[in-house]
Amino acid sequence: MSRETFFSSPFMLGFDEVERVLDRIGKSTQDGYPPYNIEECEGATIRIVLAVAGFTKEDLAVTLEDNQLVIRGQQADDQDKNYLHRGIAARQFQKTFVLADGIEIVGANLDNGLLAIDLVRPISTTEVKTIEIKSNKAKTNGKDSAIDLVAEDAAE
Repeated sequence: MSRETFFSSPFMLGFDEVERVLDRIGKSTQDGYPPYNIEECEGATIRIVLAVAGFTKEDLAVTLEDNQLVIRGQQADDQDKNYLHRGIAARQFQKTFVLADGIEIVGANLDNGLLAIDLVRPISTTEVKTIEIKSNKAKTNGKDSAIDLVAEDAAE
C-alpha cells in the first residue's frame, strides 16, 4: 500500500528528497530542551539562539551533517558534590535543524549562557530559460536528423 502525499502529484517532479526531509522532521521527537529562538536579522541572515546556561563551549558541539545543523551539549555530572536539592540537572541534548540547499553557517558564539548560530540564506533569483523545440523531420537544413543517423548505424 503506497501513501498518497502532496508530492505524489504528477506535476511535482524531483521532490523525493523534500518528502524524505519532511518525513524525518515529522518523526523527530525533540523535546523543548533547550529552549531556542529563531530570529530574522538584517539582510539574508538568520540567527538561531539556544539557552544553554551552565554549558561551556567545551561542552557544546555544532556540526553540519547532510544539510542538517546539529547542536549537541553534554555536561559531566559532578559526583564530588553532595546536593541537598538538585534542581539543575547536568543533562545532555541534541537539537537538529534541517537547512535548505545553499544556506551557509557563518559562525557560532557563546555569550552569557546563550549560544547564537548565524546562518546566511542565498538570495533567490528568478531564472527564465527558453527551451528550443527541435523538429524530427528527416532532413533539417540539409543535415541528417538524429533518427536517420541511428537508423543508418543499425543498418550497418
